Amino acid sequence: MVYVDSLTVMLLSLGLSSLFLALYLLGKGMNKKWISSIVPPIFALGFFDFISGFLMSFMWPLPGAYNMLFGDPILVLGLIMMVGAYMHIKNISINSLSIFGFFLGIYLAVEAAGMVAFNLESGQYFYNDTTNNIFAALSGIFSPLVYANAKGSGRYAYYFLFVLLLITAFLAFFIGYAGIFSHLGSPP
Repeated sequence: MVYVDSLTVMLLSLGLSSLFLALYLLGKGMNKKWISSIVPPIFALGFFDFISGFLMSFMWPLPGAYNMLFGDPILVLGLIMMVGAYMHIKNISINSLSIFGFFLGIYLAVEAAGMVAFNLESGQYFYNDTTNNIFAALSGIFSPLVYANAKGSGRYAYYFLFVLLLITAFLAFFIGYAGIFSHLGSPP
């Protein structure tokens, strides 16, 4: 069996997913019409996240803790993004998806604690990986803030989530690009 490490492309997709979700929330907070133009990429990224997370959760050759650590959250994120894109297209409020986001955030917080407690991540990327999980967890935990009205002072909730997701995106990009570089330097 050939071992293929897809973590780097999944991290890049996580970065793009976080970035597009951040832009969506920024546009929503500003009541901009252009958010409809980023819904198709959100769906496409969600589909990729779902498929890659599914494959990792059920077929990844690493120990089970890593399947749960990386595969399960990206699978759920993919589902949230695909359903959210569908709901936006059908003009259904996406606020109820924040409940799923909240529980995904708790899952990620538990994972961040587990990464530290069970030494699942170590070395040069320990702080980056743990910090990425923490910001992703905070994004999910605070996602019910989208219930706030996007007009008036409620729009600051959207801006707050925008910042959390933007930090998550940059951390995922950093880890993913660093992983690509180190994988290219490793022997075949």
